[in-house]
Amino acid sequence: MNQPTPEFKDNATEEGDIEPVDGSYPIARARKFESRRIGRLLPLPHSGAGKDNDRSIDRHRVLLSSPETLPLRDLTHISRQRVVIVAPHPDDETLGCGGAIALLCAKGYDVKVAIVSDGTMSHPNSRSYPAPALRSLRERETLAALAILGIEDRSLVTFLGLKDGAVPTITSPNFQAAKVLCQDYLKQTLPDTIFLPWRADPHPDHRATWQLIQAAILSLGISPQIIEYPIWDWDLQQQKKLPDLDRISGWRLNIDKVLAQKRHAIAAYKSQLGLAIDDDPDGFYLTPEMLTNFTRSWEVYFEEI
Repeated sequence: MNQPTPEFKDNATEEGDIEPVDGSYPIARARKFESRRIGRLLPLPHSGAGKDNDRSIDRHRVLLSSPETLPLRDLTHISRQRVVIVAPHPDDETLGCGGAIALLCAKGYDVKVAIVSDGTMSHPNSRSYPAPALRSLRERETLAALAILGIEDRSLVTFLGLKDGAVPTITSPNFQAAKVLCQDYLKQTLPDTIFLPWRADPHPDHRATWQLIQAAILSLGISPQIIEYPIWDWDLQQQKKLPDLDRISGWRLNIDKVLAQKRHAIAAYKSQLGLAIDDDPDGFYLTPEMLTNFTRSWEVYFEEI
């Protein structure tokens, strides 16, 4: 969940620019993304103007400022057994989906987790934890957290190792290589359901992760159920780019039975709680205010309708 900083910049170009991603399928760079799953163009996060964008902003605020009004669902909504949780950074899987992971594991679902970036930008100035050491620490924390949630087999957790703060977007020169990496992972895991970061999350790495997995899905021609989870959108002041929310349905998953388990798993991320690294005054840590969004008795998810 590494905090967005001013150094992060979008690489979006003018609306309508087209870039071939895999040599055969054009993908619009700025606002649209072709998805074979639904057979039409998906809008990428964008900052429009006028009445349509005002309506989108209003709906966004309803979804996230009043989440308690969203309908409650249970695991029967996730009818397919092979589940992959995709997290942009180590800890996003636990913060956003920790309750779902615990419930799915308890019910015998086949749950795997992919961590996209190496997490090394949370404390970039630490001398005691330079990048290789920080990467190792965050991987150990992830494995500990997931074991608490029910994923004890190390082979079910994959660290893709992309650079934190620089996960490639569709306009990046190295997007194709990263897409192939994600594509190979999906070939190996064959998921029926994929949990992805919310496509309009304020953090560029989160949006880039959504783009990478969608591109991999398109290339493979598969049709998994896609469930998206918010992380940074809980801070309404950070919301900048919004998709067409008329096509988004929000719902809540009741995690009351596993809430203590999720809290315990979050506590495994000592580096992100300010308890492990003390030599980077600019380092990231989860404040109590942030944690309140992830320690409720339910989790919020979005799906396209």
